[in-house]
Amino acid sequence: MSMLNIFNVAGSAISAQSQRLNVVASNLANADTVAGPDGSAYKARQVNFQTQMMGASADNPGAAGVTVSTISENQAPGRRVHDPKHPSADADGYVTYSNVNAVEEMVNMISASRSYQNNVEVMNTAKSLLLKTLQMGN
Repeated sequence: MSMLNIFNVAGSAISAQSQRLNVVASNLANADTVAGPDGSAYKARQVNFQTQMMGASADNPGAAGVTVSTISENQAPGRRVHDPKHPSADADGYVTYSNVNAVEEMVNMISASRSYQNNVEVMNTAKSLLLKTLQMGN
């Protein structure tokens, strides 16, 4: 594998983790929203990753990166709270909130953030190694 492939692999991972962080932010922003006029509440979204071959050819098998394949919605029912005075309460007096679990989203955020940071560090290390290699040639 070429040293330059490292930048492609780490760059694809950074891009994927950035999308994951955006989805987590959206989920956390909607954690306490109630059902809208259509009766359905916000559903938590989850990022699904997929392996992506990068620069593969007959003489160079290339490297595997990562890409976001889909962003799926969690189909679990939303949290229902009995509050008959709430303007969004149904006929039985229940308000349906989103199905976002804030604790799970915080764990996802920490995991995505650390993965992002690790891939930035991989790129920085590869850059340093390439610079050292160039300096040895002089």
